[in-house]
Amino acid sequence: MTEKTNHSPEPRVASPELLSRRAFLEKLMFVLSAIGTVAVSIPLLGYVLSPIIKRDPQVWRSVGKVDDFKVGTVTAVAFVDSQTLPWDGLTNKTGAWLRRDSDTEFIAFALTCTHLGCPVRWMGDAQLFMCPCHGGVYYKDGSVAAGPPPHPLPRFDVRINGDQVEIGTAPLMIQRG
Repeated sequence: MTEKTNHSPEPRVASPELLSRRAFLEKLMFVLSAIGTVAVSIPLLGYVLSPIIKRDPQVWRSVGKVDDFKVGTVTAVAFVDSQTLPWDGLTNKTGAWLRRDSDTEFIAFALTCTHLGCPVRWMGDAQLFMCPCHGGVYYKDGSVAAGPPPHPLPRFDVRINGDQVEIGTAPLMIQRG
């Protein structure tokens, strides 16, 4: 009879130094994972919640004197955007189409088509706003006349302050497609 021998290695007992190093590394990994999760979560939460939390104040920009605009006309006006930063330079300028309906009533439309954001132009003879990119057409009140635009032209608030016409330059929520 042959005697069976058990060749399995005896269990090793980890030294206290090894256990403390392992425990330290486990805690370090946990802390670093938590820091990484927070670092990624804060910007994501800020992005998701920014439309709810951040309300940019409306800034009124002068676009000219009341007498500069004739009743019944549509005029392109330029002004400084409300969301500019010090290093924006010339890119902080934007514009609108300003229509004067009466002595005291003005309406301002965004320059961009609600289909894909192409700039619209005013065709005075036809009394229409035209988008050259995909044939979008808007009536003079900004409503859609033809083509692919799904929504009317966005409007800016307009007021008369003394002898100046001012446009409220709060960010517009332009709905597209």
